[in-house]
Amino acid sequence: MGGLREVAAPFVVPGPSGVAIRSSLKGLTGQDETVLRLVGSLLGSLASRDLKARCAAGLGHDGEQWARRKRALTGNSSSRWAGSITKSTHDQWALARRGQLAHIQGLQAGIETITHRLAQPVGAQGFKGVPGGYRSRREWFAKSRRLHVLQDRLEQVRADWEAGRVRVVRGGKKLLRNRHHLEAAGLTEVGWRLRWEAGRWFLQADGESGKQFGNETIRVTPTGEVSIRLPAALAGLANAPHGRYVLACRVVFRHRGGQWADRVAAGRAVAYRIHYDTGRNRWYVTASWQNPPVRTMPLQAARAGGLVGVDMNADHLAAWRLDEHGNPVGEPRRFDCQLDGTAQHRDAQVRHALIRLLRWTARHGLALAIEDLDFAADKTREKHGRRKRFRKLISGMPTARLRARLVSMAAELGVTVVAVDPAYTSRWGAQHWQKPLTTNTRRTTRHDAAAVAIGRRALGCPIRRRMAPPPPHRSDAVGHRTVQARPGSPGREGPRPRIPGPRTRSVPPGYGAKAGDQCAHNRSGHTAEHEAWHQDSLPLSL
Repeated sequence: MGGLREVAAPFVVPGPSGVAIRSSLKGLTGQDETVLRLVGSLLGSLASRDLKARCAAGLGHDGEQWARRKRALTGNSSSRWAGSITKSTHDQWALARRGQLAHIQGLQAGIETITHRLAQPVGAQGFKGVPGGYRSRREWFAKSRRLHVLQDRLEQVRADWEAGRVRVVRGGKKLLRNRHHLEAAGLTEVGWRLRWEAGRWFLQADGESGKQFGNETIRVTPTGEVSIRLPAALAGLANAPHGRYVLACRVVFRHRGGQWADRVAAGRAVAYRIHYDTGRNRWYVTASWQNPPVRTMPLQAARAGGLVGVDMNADHLAAWRLDEHGNPVGEPRRFDCQLDGTAQHRDAQVRHALIRLLRWTARHGLALAIEDLDFAADKTREKHGRRKRFRKLISGMPTARLRARLVSMAAELGVTVVAVDPAYTSRWGAQHWQKPLTTNTRRTTRHDAAAVAIGRRALGCPIRRRMAPPPPHRSDAVGHRTVQARPGSPGREGPRPRIPGPRTRSVPPGYGAKAGDQCAHNRSGHTAEHEAWHQDSLPLSL
């Protein structure tokens, strides 16, 4: 059996590398929508053709092929449109490669788990997190067949990985599969076709520093006027000089509008994307730009004054404030978020819970400690077996979305985020902190105790409350056993005085005030003795 794995050191999470804001295009005329559909459809067909050429090149792609692809697109669009299309194609191909690698790692984890459990006797119990054998011969036989299925899949995916083959669907594989299950997806054929075409349109352009308003292809002026440089094949639809089409509506960016206006006025690069939401029947424009690298706060500075430990769960965020020595301060806090329903609803719930957490943290002027979660290896069906509800619970936790939202929103409020290794935080937190923090008026949950463990790990303190007892005896002769108080804390070695309260019902006020004064007691060697004392000799007989 292996021992505990090594725990990684905590670190300060760097700020967001970019910013994206969105606004709706209200007041579009019928001609405006027609032009946007034509441009998106034309550029979308060019993007599909370019993606096919990029996937066919595989690992043998080089700069010369890139230039040749760009020249082939320029004739039907423009040089800038071609640059945006080829860049988007490369990003999509790279994302597919990363997903392919993650799929290989997931298959390997499943194969290793099944192989280990098949080697164990049927009905063998697990030990310390290591799974045992399967429950019955029937389950053993079913898993042995599944092992061959996973091995065949792994062989195919590895062959694709080594050859550089990826499988990408413009518009999304899920939407493509819904074409054969329209009733289950709640769609009609016309509605599906509209969503499919809108998902394959291409209306995005990269920004250029030094150009007017930061973008030559899709331009948004400080007054909100939106104009598009039409492709060469649609130049006849222009209603402005230099082959441009100006939309009839005005755009107002309410979120980070000041930052956007400053960049546009200075001619700094701003990328734009126009897309159509078929469900709401609205057009939107998204502006994005990159942030310069900012030096993060040192870890020691983030620890000064304590911080807030946060434990993420499926339905809430458990938080507890800790001082600089790792002591829990005040009461635990709970920020609810219901992660069910549509993706938009889950995202709204995550943002609502995070903003309440961050505002509470900012009021205290502290940093935030959270686990560096990834659950990539814990989502496989082979790791948790029959525990379908638990697998569904883990798969439904939007860890990636929460991390991205947390970093971006914390940067806006000036809250530093410290990430810690999630190993054993829930187990050790419940073992060392749940019972001591539970009182007659407060019920401490495992999640509250895990928040304390996360905060202590971020502060560099051990999770356990007390060190092992000193070797000679149970007192503090060789040093104080608790890691809570500082070495110089006054009175940390003295006994506690009796304080009137529910547990000392009839004790009058002031009683026990000299409990820590050993000289006030009638004991040998102390000044409280007023006369000499000696032991009489014992009688030899009665």
